[in-house]
Amino acid sequence: MTTVAGLPAHILLVHAVVVLVPLTALLLVVESLWPAARRRLAWPVAALAVLTLVSVPLATEAGEWLEHRIASTPLLRTHAELGDTMLPWAAGLAVVAVLVAALQQWSRRAERRAAEAGAAAGPERRRRGRLPAAALALVAVVVAAGSVVTVYRVGDSGARAAWTGQFSATPLPRGGAPVTTGLPEHP
Repeated sequence: MTTVAGLPAHILLVHAVVVLVPLTALLLVVESLWPAARRRLAWPVAALAVLTLVSVPLATEAGEWLEHRIASTPLLRTHAELGDTMLPWAAGLAVVAVLVAALQQWSRRAERRAAEAGAAAGPERRRRGRLPAAALALVAVVVAAGSVVTVYRVGDSGARAAWTGQFSATPLPRGGAPVTTGLPEHP
């Protein structure tokens, strides 16, 4: 992907990642820790996690295209290296979200089978269902935290690469020389 409306596509696509990763992480933690939310959100969160996963390589590929068209700096190289660390975290979000949805589906089927057999779900059966849910919740919290920290680090390094030395800490006088960004002017 190259440009959108005259701007490098990376500049626009990163916003999807910056919004989707924390949103997916938050919803994944909520549904993992709160069974009532899991019953309603399991498959929508799994779908959102897959969308999040797809957005990361799109932003990365657009970033690589842009990287070959701007001056290489240490800040840019740091950003590119950190950007490559986002995909495993997004994949982790997707895998855990799909596992949570599958566990929810399995639990529903087990409840239906017990109801059809006329048996109440006894304490032993409930305990067996809680252990995988608790383990998955722990993994969800770790993956969510790691993904949010990583998206923050990548975004911070990108902002530093784009803006360091490109603005004045004090306002310029009226009619002062404009700060150049190196991007072509958009009519």
